[in-house]
Amino acid sequence: MAYLAENTVAPDFTLQNQDGQAVTLSSLRGRKVVLYFYPRDNTPGCTKQACGFAALKEQLEALNAVIVGISTDNPTSHQKFIAKYNLPFMLLCDEDHQVQELYGVWQQKNMYGKISMGTVRTTYVLDEEGRIIKLYKRARAATNAEDCLKLLQALNAEAAAK
Repeated sequence: MAYLAENTVAPDFTLQNQDGQAVTLSSLRGRKVVLYFYPRDNTPGCTKQACGFAALKEQLEALNAVIVGISTDNPTSHQKFIAKYNLPFMLLCDEDHQVQELYGVWQQKNMYGKISMGTVRTTYVLDEEGRIIKLYKRARAATNAEDCLKLLQALNAEAAAK
């Protein structure tokens, strides 16, 4: 499955959050959505990425954006990850990786010659109508949050100039 294309509407889905509550993507319409897919809770890269988003949460919210992380981890793992790093946003559970497949981020990976299927760190930024305005393929954990913030600030400035 290929990545979803920019300027297309992101497919709707419903997944459980860290508290076991169902969250539907379309329920977030009216706000921009930073939808980031990551491999696993409590791994070095994923922790760096999540903490980056946590540090910029207020600035992203000021631009009418909500942060949503998705991995194959279960609610208990997400709760521990959130508590350990004081993450101020929701994490969704895609344990059977169906949403990841839908979004083209569940791919064949090669780690030290071992071939396996897994999550490729990817971020989609959606506008208020759910349209994909930016795709970060193989997002860099260290800079992903900052990249998303810069994008949204630029779009905000562009809209203000009109």
